Amino acid sequence: MSAEVEGVVKELLVTEFKVDEEKIGTGATFREMGLDSLDVVSLAMALEDRLSLEIPQSDLEGISTFGDALALLERKVGAGA
Repeated sequence: MSAEVEGVVKELLVTEFKVDEEKIGTGATFREMGLDSLDVVSLAMALEDRLSLEIPQSDLEGISTFGDALALLERKVGAGA
């Protein structure tokens, strides 16, 4: 599932937020990718729709890198399985 989740996140970052795919890496911060806090919330909402899960606002606190987001999504996907 991890590769699938990572692919969905990358696809959204590239297509919806116009992030250069070369800037996307585990340690890359959303700020380095050109996203602000509102963009991160929009990304979370798009991921909720695409992955059929719920991401409360409180879960986004402390999520600042691509790797952080993947870890959160893996926990959410695993919890829903």
